[in-house]
Amino acid sequence: MNENENPRDEAVEKELDGVPEEFLEEDAAEEGSAQLLDEIASLQEQLAATKQEVLYAKAETQNVRRRLEKDMADARNYAASGFARDILSVADNLSRALQAVPDELREHSKLEGLVAGIEATQRELDKVFSQHGISRIAATGLPLDPNQHQAMMEIPTHEAEPGTVVQEMQAGYMIKDRLLRPAMVGVAKKPD
Repeated sequence: MNENENPRDEAVEKELDGVPEEFLEEDAAEEGSAQLLDEIASLQEQLAATKQEVLYAKAETQNVRRRLEKDMADARNYAASGFARDILSVADNLSRALQAVPDELREHSKLEGLVAGIEATQRELDKVFSQHGISRIAATGLPLDPNQHQAMMEIPTHEAEPGTVVQEMQAGYMIKDRLLRPAMVGVAKKPD
């Protein structure tokens, strides 16, 4: 064997026979391995970015689902709001009709049935309101709440603290936890 020759034994020579020379050179192997490492690093970065995008997409999907569920629940709970607002005038007119009948005529034999019928209709309307989450707003004797009361006038009086509701001109109503119509009220103020 020559000193300048590669010191490979015959078995290795036979095994490497037919392998292209560029694969046998050490510089080419190192360069190929560096390219593979770069590709692996690039693919890992892409995988991490894709995982992040999937997480964001899942989170957005959950948010959309929650919003949709809330919208559906609101639609179920408050679907009757428009109708309820319109029917409040019927309730107001029933109350006015009962208030218009003087006490002495309520017991008159000819009006007794009419008054009883109006009272029964009002009770039934109140029952239906209750079944659908519609409730009357308390007003008289309470402090003015701008979220539920609409002050229509100030009434000078010594009998109540200033800012207290002393007169209710029109009943207010809530549907579940939302304002359907504010109560129109008169609020106490100090006399001049």
